[in-house]
Amino acid sequence: MAESPEEVAVLVQRVVKDIRNAFQRNPHIDEIGLIPCPEARYNRSPIVLVENKLGVESWCVKFLLPYVHNKLLLYRQRKQWLNKDELIDITCTLLLLNPDFTTAWNVRKELILSGTLNPLKDLHLGKLALTKFPKSPETWIHRRWVLQQLIQENSLPSLVNKGNLGAAPVERIHRLVQEEMNVCSEAAGRYPSNYNAWSHRIWVLQHLEKLTVKVLLDELSSTKYWVSVHVSDHSGFHYRQFLLKSLIGRTVTDNNVLVQNQMVNEQNPSLQKEEESAGAEAACAEEQSVDLPRRLEEELELCTELIDTYPGHETLWCHRRCVFYLQHHLSNKLPLLSAVVSSVDSSDETLNNSHHSPATSHMAQAMDVDGLNESSSKQGYTQETKRLKRAPMPDSLGPEMEYQFIDKVLSTCRDADQARFATAYRKWLVTFLGQ
Repeated sequence: MAESPEEVAVLVQRVVKDIRNAFQRNPHIDEIGLIPCPEARYNRSPIVLVENKLGVESWCVKFLLPYVHNKLLLYRQRKQWLNKDELIDITCTLLLLNPDFTTAWNVRKELILSGTLNPLKDLHLGKLALTKFPKSPETWIHRRWVLQQLIQENSLPSLVNKGNLGAAPVERIHRLVQEEMNVCSEAAGRYPSNYNAWSHRIWVLQHLEKLTVKVLLDELSSTKYWVSVHVSDHSGFHYRQFLLKSLIGRTVTDNNVLVQNQMVNEQNPSLQKEEESAGAEAACAEEQSVDLPRRLEEELELCTELIDTYPGHETLWCHRRCVFYLQHHLSNKLPLLSAVVSSVDSSDETLNNSHHSPATSHMAQAMDVDGLNESSSKQGYTQETKRLKRAPMPDSLGPEMEYQFIDKVLSTCRDADQARFATAYRKWLVTFLGQ
């Protein structure tokens, strides 16, 4: 085994070269890991490549990591020169072993900006690092930076706003989004309550995908099974809460725009243009077809099923609170918290932000769920506006059914935690409803 600095340098250079050669032989490597091996038993490379899996024998890490770490720091301090190829190899090796080393990511940012490094390769490197370190915050941060560079490179924001986005960019965005969704799902499965992964997923929806009703509904559908088999993962349910709030916020926002346009057109008929009218109808046609009460009812049914199947999980009861909160305000045409609409543009909102007291929520800025303010003039309330009104929720979904559900749980459960969570939920209902 290497002991002297010269022997360590030779060993590390060989290992770094072997890692580079492994990626050249198989560019489809999809997972990395450490192979438990206290000592070098054979005179062979510690890098093992089997199919699409890359393994590093653990005995060499204590030599490899400090060496590449110090070498990169010397380069940043301008005490040692490294060419571009050496920088790429050293930072790659370092980040596979320690992806939270910010300096290495910053060096790769400089290489991307200089045109030396393909940003797609950094996305692949980050994906590999997340298979071993799925919660690495620096990796997620760098991943978002790379995606922003790809967006700017193709001038996608300006093209999207102008409506001139060609087929090729649209397909590329779709592939990027699907890849990010897969990376997030895999990382969330590898580490419980991986808030970094779910926050990144929210960011992708906000910046790479338009938060349209179709996108939100597709995400609700695609994550339903995931949360059903991860009933204690609060981050996954928080993501569904974001989707539900965004769905309500998107519908409210678009309906408000439709009402305002109708008022302007009625007051100023000369300003109305056929192409604008057609565009508004097309934009709102999808929104009008959304049955928000039914969506919330289905989410509450999911909570009921999971609570009955997996008793004693507090996450399910917290999610039920949020769903009932949204359902209650929607059914009673009460003002939603301003956070419901702002959540469409903010990924930092947490579940606690939506659990204000009733008094606080009633004092919030008045905004009807279906997009009509109390101060709206009667002139703007047309037949088209009436069609946007949502039917009242069935009585079976009211507070009485919640109390009956709690009574049923308390009378049949044998789990102490389940009884405690049900009692706490009843207390919250009494406080929230003011009964």
